[in-house]
Amino acid sequence: MKDMKKIIVASDSFKGSLTSIEVANAVEIGIKNVFPQCNVIKTNVADGGEGTVEAIIKSLGGDLYTTAVTDPLGRPIEAEYGVVNLNGVKTAVIEMSSASGLPLLLPDEQNPWITSTYGTGEMILDALNRGCRKFLVGIGGSATNDAGTGMLSALGVKFFDSQGQRLKGCGKDLKSIAQIDMSSLVPEARKSEFIVACDVNTPFCGLNGAAHVFAPQKGADPQMVKALDDGMYSFAKIIAEQFQKDIIPLSGAGAAGGLGGAFKAFLNARLTKGIEMVLDAIGFDSILEGADLVITGEGRIDFQTATGKTAAGILRHAKQKGIPTLAIGGSVEICQELKEMGFIGIYSIINTPISLEKAMQKDSATANMQSTVEQILTTIKYYTENK
Repeated sequence: MKDMKKIIVASDSFKGSLTSIEVANAVEIGIKNVFPQCNVIKTNVADGGEGTVEAIIKSLGGDLYTTAVTDPLGRPIEAEYGVVNLNGVKTAVIEMSSASGLPLLLPDEQNPWITSTYGTGEMILDALNRGCRKFLVGIGGSATNDAGTGMLSALGVKFFDSQGQRLKGCGKDLKSIAQIDMSSLVPEARKSEFIVACDVNTPFCGLNGAAHVFAPQKGADPQMVKALDDGMYSFAKIIAEQFQKDIIPLSGAGAAGGLGGAFKAFLNARLTKGIEMVLDAIGFDSILEGADLVITGEGRIDFQTATGKTAAGILRHAKQKGIPTLAIGGSVEICQELKEMGFIGIYSIINTPISLEKAMQKDSATANMQSTVEQILTTIKYYTENK
């Protein structure tokens, strides 16, 4: 390999510092300083969390829409989502956190006993009304543990207690649910395809389930955790009795406080890893054709990278085509899991003592990214020309 004719740059954002495309622009400069004639393909990617809408919209050329919804506590806000044409189907790209996310609440407002995913359902409803019949949904960062009952309520599903009283759809209502009425579910939702980015393997309930694992991060004390888990178990039993669907052991059903399970049980969604949802949507395998090298990265590279984050997904697809892949991070913690993944190199852009604040400044991070890439490729060029 005496020259690099095509390099793919597909990096997640460096959160708090550089967006995915800003990383790619910096990497491109470093590449061009060594291989000026190289065709650099910059690809927007994300792992199903923050930045997913932007990545897919920029890659496929879609549109952004804003709609009035309610936040986790029922207050009016506006939420943004994207719409793209995916294989001839009008497709909505949604991050549930924009309507039902923890960052929407102040610390003393966080309370999964009363928070709801109703606003996420309102986003879906708005997209349905715009003609969308396929949905790519990232469900990370939720403020909720309502098992998706809020979202489903916004779409017309009704939940009743043993006295026939209709319930709102929040964590405290779960144990009271005795009957589920699907008759008013928006017809268009029944006809739509839902693909849900779900990067946790958490089951619906139990000691490893949604409430025990994640509710404490959303403001729940131990007593609330137990009450929420009891409610999740009770709700799952009702689902099994009415619809013959056992979601308790389903991997990922506990994601976003049970929202993953709701999507699966009521909307027949496919749960998948976030990076796989994004790469499939943008046709990443086709982009890889003929590439000499792939450069990926994320703000922090450590043992969690191997569990399915952006860099791991990029590497997996590149390896399938025999394309060498480099990983670059702001912070890198080498461990056995990383060593075994198959990157040809893992590098940090920090090569001198520097404060975290300075390292994360955009100008500093950009310059360090350019310099690191240039050094790596200069080494590769020397080796390939003199071997």
